[in-house]
Amino acid sequence: MTMEDIALSADPTADVHHYPLDPLSGAEIEAAAAVITASEYCTPTLKFVMIQLAEPAKTATLTFDDTAGTPRCAFVTMYDAAAKMIYEAVVDLTARVIDSWTPIPGRFPSYLVEHMTGVEEAVREDPRWQEAMRKRGVTDFSLAMIDPWPAGYYGAQDHYDNSPLICRPLTFMRAAPSEHGYARPVEGLIVTFDLDAMKVIDVEDHGVVPLPPTAGNYSEKFMFDENNRPAFTQFRDDVKPIEITQPDGPSFTVDGWRVQWQKWSLRIGFNPREGITLHEVTYTDRGVTRPILYRGSLSEMVVPYGDSSPTHWNKNVFDMGEVGMGFSANPLTLGCDCLGEIHYFDGTVNDSSGNAVTIPNAICMHEEDFGISWKHTDFRTEEVEVRRSRRLVISMICTVGNYEYGFFWYFYNDASIEVEVKLSGVLTTGAVEVEPGEQPRWGKMVAPGIYGPNHQHFFNFRLDMSIDGAANSVYEVDSVPEPDPALNPHHNAWITQDTLVASEAEGARDWNWSTGRYWKVANPSKKNELGIPVAYKLVPKDVVPVMVQEGSHIYDRARFLQHNLWVTKYDPAEKFAAGDYMYQSADVQGLPEFVADDAPLENTDVVLWYTLGAHHVVRPEDWPVMPCAYTGFHLKPIGFFDGNPALDLPPSPPKACHANHVGLPVAERALES
Repeated sequence: MTMEDIALSADPTADVHHYPLDPLSGAEIEAAAAVITASEYCTPTLKFVMIQLAEPAKTATLTFDDTAGTPRCAFVTMYDAAAKMIYEAVVDLTARVIDSWTPIPGRFPSYLVEHMTGVEEAVREDPRWQEAMRKRGVTDFSLAMIDPWPAGYYGAQDHYDNSPLICRPLTFMRAAPSEHGYARPVEGLIVTFDLDAMKVIDVEDHGVVPLPPTAGNYSEKFMFDENNRPAFTQFRDDVKPIEITQPDGPSFTVDGWRVQWQKWSLRIGFNPREGITLHEVTYTDRGVTRPILYRGSLSEMVVPYGDSSPTHWNKNVFDMGEVGMGFSANPLTLGCDCLGEIHYFDGTVNDSSGNAVTIPNAICMHEEDFGISWKHTDFRTEEVEVRRSRRLVISMICTVGNYEYGFFWYFYNDASIEVEVKLSGVLTTGAVEVEPGEQPRWGKMVAPGIYGPNHQHFFNFRLDMSIDGAANSVYEVDSVPEPDPALNPHHNAWITQDTLVASEAEGARDWNWSTGRYWKVANPSKKNELGIPVAYKLVPKDVVPVMVQEGSHIYDRARFLQHNLWVTKYDPAEKFAAGDYMYQSADVQGLPEFVADDAPLENTDVVLWYTLGAHHVVRPEDWPVMPCAYTGFHLKPIGFFDGNPALDLPPSPPKACHANHVGLPVAERALES
């Protein structure tokens, strides 16, 4: 379909029923672009950065009963390189008009699609870069792998009036086409690249370091390197197949973007910046549908490096805000990325001309067995009751340059929710000359001549809570020894203390290992049978220290990671922990701005912003491709129910439970009779 066809077509939403929170379809994306292209605002140099759903305002009921009365609108961000200006527009797709047009001066956009593909060729043709490569003994430039790293921030020279949009590409050398390029980093070479003009501005050469000698390959295609040294000699022959089958089909049902699984109901969304978004998460308890989470998503992430070397000190990529998780989503593959009875959702994004681009199978959904949910053996009667846990898995995997990030949302049949991030892919490496047994100061050796710099990964998740409704209060809960000596004569008693987070000025909170701290979101107007307000708690899983230091440029760019939890009053304009546009900018944005008005938080519509991290001191075992590392957090009911919500799980079929029980205790063998 051409843009002219779209411009002349009728309402692109007329032939499809869309729920107001459903992601934009490809036709809607292209219709929004066509409306703008045909308007007086369009210029020959205007490019589309992101086209996504303009989410409608939250309703009092936390759902949309009158779906036909809610207009479909697109939120469009654009960049005009000639004007050095970002523009935001809201397009009414039903009326085919531009509702609003807003210039955003002094900011830079995230990458356009062509930035990721065009930089490499332009750098490869630059004579200054070629001369630097010849100094390193490289004459076959076709084997160079040039990654267009975001600019980070060096100082005021990176952001001044009429400054170009820049990146700082890093170079790696393959020994053969398709070989593992990150095994041969070109150390000390920094290119500054003008993304507006698509040309090299400058090449810095901080001195020649020999290219590492070994290939570091990890696939059967390159089982042996050029010196006939094995990466591995053969695949294991003792790995027997595992078949995961559900003869009656999965337990979930899907209606468009709505998912129902056991007592859970939720809606899945997708956009170029956040990737997966979850909406209207509810749980049905004894016939009553109870809201828990109105909207959940990754809000931002950053990867600060702890290495002062010239090619590493400025690495601090905001992979979501500077690149886009939706743009980076993989097409997932059955049997490799996902296993079992799978339902896929395609992701639809845009290119810079406003054309729709479909990422097939961008989101995977399936069920997993998760061991025992609960069990008890009455040793007197030898009666055993055991139930198996199951979880619904909703996931996407994103490739951003060298790294892979897997984002997994787990819903359990005990009404808990878990968010997990899996980190894999390839380390960003550096070349170094050290004596055997020595280590570089700011990293660790992973192979001869190759080291991995110290670095961290931080992910902030935005959780728009709705515990039995929108009016919630947040408490910080600490476990402490009984403070009254008269009540603690045996020095063993301890209590929990709830501290109300009363306003946004108190909303930046830190975890405390010594008190087993967690945070509780309660609804003061709804009480369980014990007369206690219903609640969910946020439980940290892995908490790492933040090594970013005050005085560094990254400190101000990523203030959100200075606290584990932030609590704000709901504001639909506040979606991203580091601000809307952080590219090539050093000023404080995002959460510090959001809490500046010190809005009251008690018994109101609250949003949790939780930051989790991965602390990466690299190992040789992380090379040449990294085994998954895991980090995440839990949301668990705490008085939300009157008892264990998983009591009604059915027993497993006898044949599934009691085969091959020779040698087991009498209490378990007795079940077979």
